[in-house]
Amino acid sequence: MVSFTIPPDIREDRRKVSEFMKEHVYPNEAALTREDDASEALMKELQAKVKAIGMWAPFIGPEAGGSGRGFLPYAYINEIIGRSPFAQRVFGCQAPDTGNAEILLLYGTPEQKQRWLMPLVAGEMRSFFSMTEPEVSGADPTGLQARAVRDGDDWVINGHKWFSSSALESNFGIVMANADPEAQPHRRFSMIIVPTETPGVDIARAVPVMGHTGRGWTTHCEIYYRDVRVPVTNTLGNVGDGFVIAQKRLGPGRIHHCMRWLGQMQRAFEMMCSYALKRHAFGGPLADKQTVQNWIADSVAEIQAARLLTLHAAHKIDEGLDPRVEISIIKFFGAKVLHDVIDRAIQVHGALGVTEDTPLSSMYRNARGARILDGPDEVHRFVVARRVLRVFREGGVWEFE
Repeated sequence: MVSFTIPPDIREDRRKVSEFMKEHVYPNEAALTREDDASEALMKELQAKVKAIGMWAPFIGPEAGGSGRGFLPYAYINEIIGRSPFAQRVFGCQAPDTGNAEILLLYGTPEQKQRWLMPLVAGEMRSFFSMTEPEVSGADPTGLQARAVRDGDDWVINGHKWFSSSALESNFGIVMANADPEAQPHRRFSMIIVPTETPGVDIARAVPVMGHTGRGWTTHCEIYYRDVRVPVTNTLGNVGDGFVIAQKRLGPGRIHHCMRWLGQMQRAFEMMCSYALKRHAFGGPLADKQTVQNWIADSVAEIQAARLLTLHAAHKIDEGLDPRVEISIIKFFGAKVLHDVIDRAIQVHGALGVTEDTPLSSMYRNARGARILDGPDEVHRFVVARRVLRVFREGGVWEFE
């Protein structure tokens, strides 16, 4: 039986993060929302304060410049960080930089680590991950059309990508491209580091998402690669390792998302309960209405279930066990709970809930995207069902661990 009792040292880290959030992050959310030069300067000030308390980059260990001590400790911390959409960047653990840093640590050469990994973790650089394409389904990445052709000691890359998040004002991207069309489908693709200023990299636009365009880190960009030439030494791992690396990147990244979602759920839940107690209608507080009480009860059960499922997946990663089924479960289950809890909180707040006077509207926008990013819910359900049925076809039964 897995124990999720939080050890004293991790409890202390959570306390430090929570206190920092109360003192520095929540009061500055309105200013950070403006996404202007002043908010960027404020972000740098907050990041410096985090470094001063020794909590910078908790997703990765000291060997890469972070303060991490394992996956489960980070999961517990990320639950607090996730309560604000700005906090992951304040603490130096924002996607997509986290995933890029992790695969650079695992697959990068010493030269790649020195040039890209260390400045990235230190917050001196930003990066993006360029995989999704508008012409083909992201649910089946074997159909990706971007090509990398070998020309002497260089790759020449041509392709059309979008939802390359955080590409604006970034320093480099990691591009997924077909480098060997004759290989087996899952051995055709490679990941290649591409500096943003390389000739031929055309960041065409930041794609508006439900009315939000963003700036810098909060953008989702459409990019054209036209005869982009980079050294073959910019390849991550070996040629053809793209899918292997992607799974190493996306699996832990999904748990990062789910733990941050837990923070969002809990914050929306707290807002719902507090508002239900103080808002009166039809002769009494909303908290006395049975429908609202049902929403609160359902939310408690669902948040707790999502939390335990996510921690179980994180535990399996820390133990070196195969977490693929657990990761797919928490991806589709956690995204649904996130959406439903925030939706209930908005409904309790009424018209106020859809304004920008509370964080709920932006939380809701991000929650809807959660059911698509890192693989749509339907694909993760398919993965779970296929693995379970395989066990039964082989004469076994599915063990709930």
